[in-house]
Amino acid sequence: MANELTLRALPTLDPSTAHQFAEPSKKIYESQDVSTFLSSRAYVDIMTFLLQLNRSVFPSKLPGGSVQAWSLSSGAVEFSAPVRKLQVLLYKLEAIIQEVPPDKGPRRFGNVSFRKWFQIVESRASELLEECLSPEVLGTKSSDPSGPTVKAELTAYFLGSWGSAQRLDYGTGHELSFLAFLGGIWKLNGFPKTTPGVEERAIVLGVIQPYLELVRSLITTYTLEPAGSHGVWGLDDHSFIPYIFGSAQLSPAMSESDRVPEEGSSPDTPDPGDVTKTNIVERERNANLYFSAIGFIYDVKRGPFWEHSPMLYDISGIRAGWAKINKGMIKMYNAEVLSKFPVVQHFPFGSLFSWEHDPNTAPPPTSAHMASEHLDLHGQREQQLLRGQRRQKEPQAWLVQVYQEYHQPSKTPRDYRLGPWLLQRLVERKDRQ
Repeated sequence: MANELTLRALPTLDPSTAHQFAEPSKKIYESQDVSTFLSSRAYVDIMTFLLQLNRSVFPSKLPGGSVQAWSLSSGAVEFSAPVRKLQVLLYKLEAIIQEVPPDKGPRRFGNVSFRKWFQIVESRASELLEECLSPEVLGTKSSDPSGPTVKAELTAYFLGSWGSAQRLDYGTGHELSFLAFLGGIWKLNGFPKTTPGVEERAIVLGVIQPYLELVRSLITTYTLEPAGSHGVWGLDDHSFIPYIFGSAQLSPAMSESDRVPEEGSSPDTPDPGDVTKTNIVERERNANLYFSAIGFIYDVKRGPFWEHSPMLYDISGIRAGWAKINKGMIKMYNAEVLSKFPVVQHFPFGSLFSWEHDPNTAPPPTSAHMASEHLDLHGQREQQLLRGQRRQKEPQAWLVQVYQEYHQPSKTPRDYRLGPWLLQRLVERKDRQ
């Protein structure tokens, strides 16, 4: 199923037809609502865009048998005008940090100066979007000229991308909002239509990586807390998508007509186990998103890697290569980000990312008990799953075995939407053995 979806592209609006925009609003109020989200048009569009971007950064087979890898420093990646404007936007946001130095008083949880940084961004949001988006995007026809505008929809995702000024935290839900911001621009024809993969690749390397670097500056400058973190048993305190795109960069090469590889690595790439070697991490962090994220962990954490990042340490032992890790990361993103109430509860839904049911997905569980059974995030059972004795004793064997069982190719969209439920069942079965 993942392979089939990556061949699809996020649909764009017909510029000749007026569109009914909507003010993005909260729809997820309790854990049962997450199952509705997993069968919504928004979910399908998010996953389609994610897989579309993921496919673009796999190394490319070239005529004559040569291979083009897509590192962060690759001169072969061309940045379009929209990508360059988004880069300027990120530079301006970085500069605002210089306007708002962190408060020097003792703070245990987050620096209150972040609230001022956010207030400035919020006050300048309209101007910033006008500078980075084309008149064609901002002038997209609306069927209700007096109603919500395209700028209102994009602003909601833009402002949701930087963390919570109230809680002084940042996490994967904010990262998801930035993905939706870019996806919204895509749907509004804000990126040029080129050969499949070309513009997507520029978005990953030219926009998403600078975004992640800006976020890391915000985290270290204002000591932002992790939002919705599982602690040491989470993949990463703040981010997820660099592990998806970074593992794709190191996977086997593919042509435009190939399915996404499910095993193996590109020749001469670092081994997954090299994440524990600081010299290799330093060498690779400027070329690869995965190692860039690992490098940031070394910047902010002390102690043995296996101790402060046990999940990433477990994954480093997978021997089937970076493509296997990439596939696992996508499944894990589906289960640990898009299916988690604390992560998606603040995601707003409008017309670009709609709460409407997607007719090609399985309907949400009809039983509230069944929904809460596999989506409850605070009960004793999840704590046992995350910190259970069996998982602590042999996490690597546990994770590899779950990957092997869970990564059987899905046959239909219905099978794919049952992913989080299936993963939960697999975890429970392992703990009972």
